[in-house]
Amino acid sequence: MTVKEKQGFGLYFLFAFGMAWLCQVGGCMALLQQNNAVLYQLALIVTMFCPLLAVLLVQKFWLHQPTGISWRPRLKGNGRYLLAAWFGPAVLTLLGAVLYFAVFPSRLDFSGSWLVAAYGGEMDAQTLRSQLGVSTRSYLLQNGLFAVLLAPAINMFPALGEEVGWRGYMMPRLKERFGLLNGRLLGGAVWGVWHWPLMLLVGYEYGTNYLGAPLLGLVVWCVVCFALNTLLDILYEKTESIWVPAIAHGAFNAVAALPQVLVTPADAYYNVLGPMPIGLIAALPMLATAVWLTLREMKQEEKN
Repeated sequence: MTVKEKQGFGLYFLFAFGMAWLCQVGGCMALLQQNNAVLYQLALIVTMFCPLLAVLLVQKFWLHQPTGISWRPRLKGNGRYLLAAWFGPAVLTLLGAVLYFAVFPSRLDFSGSWLVAAYGGEMDAQTLRSQLGVSTRSYLLQNGLFAVLLAPAINMFPALGEEVGWRGYMMPRLKERFGLLNGRLLGGAVWGVWHWPLMLLVGYEYGTNYLGAPLLGLVVWCVVCFALNTLLDILYEKTESIWVPAIAHGAFNAVAALPQVLVTPADAYYNVLGPMPIGLIAALPMLATAVWLTLREMKQEEKN
């Protein structure tokens, strides 16, 4: 990279973090002080597009260069990666939940207590089943089918805002400068820290009262981001299409919360461990896959 390009890379982080953190803090204050959940959700959506906007500001207005992002769908020859993007997050989420409940079988709850809490505690589990037809199994079936089959296509559009910045722009430059493994480790840490204001202010992902709060959650989230960043980066590498990691990102966002229905509200204290794939134990299948694929790439590079 030229000196000006290096300066532009630094400006990218300044813009991506500065704009996003302003949105995050503003949205959190609206939620905490005014109980305005709509404004908070809107701030989260805008936050997701800050990396994309940062790329445009740097490449178009600072460097006067193309973004370098591969926008073409490139479906031909990439069928297996598209399938991995669409269904892989669901498979890894399922494996993570199975692993978590294998370690903590007593926390597996089919009574519907989580649903009762979600409905405001106005009806018990039996009433939910009889009057609304809502049970743990029906909830998982209906929402699971939607999350796996349709949600990736819907969620990929907001996810695209992050994918352009992180996987399309940041990761190629980090890997060029620091190498494959170190680049992915650093990229995961950067992506994780980018979410920290939300986590510290309103308990994004793990809540505010959990095991080891707040430090453990901040660290675990960076580990999760390394794993997910690696898998999304590989999808972009292999397909040369930013849409594929955007689909995978959207698929992960759709399925990640589903295992939560299988625990009692009291067990939310252990969310930092699982059963959602953002917990340390439940994230192990995703983490193992990311490490294995990275090591395999490194061996292939050594041979070449």
